[in-house]
Amino acid sequence: MTVRISDFDPHEGCYFERPPEKLVLEGYRRWMAGFETGSVTPWEMTFSLYTGMLGAAEGRRALSELSHFVRTLRQCAACPLRSFPFGAHHICRDECLTLGLIAGLQHGDEAAALTCLRNMSCPGRSREIGEAAGSFADTLAGLQQILLPIPRHAIEDVLSRAPRATVH
Repeated sequence: MTVRISDFDPHEGCYFERPPEKLVLEGYRRWMAGFETGSVTPWEMTFSLYTGMLGAAEGRRALSELSHFVRTLRQCAACPLRSFPFGAHHICRDECLTLGLIAGLQHGDEAAALTCLRNMSCPGRSREIGEAAGSFADTLAGLQQILLPIPRHAIEDVLSRAPRATVH
């Protein structure tokens, strides 16, 4: 069964509070904050989020894949990555690309996934990010955590509004 954004009832709560989206978005934000601050507190918060939502064993497994994905992304990103603080109900360009990549992989939307990869990684390293993201997306899907699809045209719209400054 394919879930579409039109199937989501906005009166039930925020899109970012849906468990699959929350795991990806808040997991990304908190894991990145751990690297940025040098504090283990955001990583402990991520552990609590994942084990609280998925259970102990499944949470640790999904967290391991998130960690691998974020570490790979940080090493291979075309530019320094950005994120909003935990719990923000809006997303930046990099967060949109992260959600779009995982959703694209889960839904077999190669065009959306490739658009995200091309805009978040160095050309020579996109395969590494794709593999790490694929493992994360598959793990979440195996735990019944399927993100809503994000069409490529929506990702391209975000990219056109928030061009990435390059660092040389």
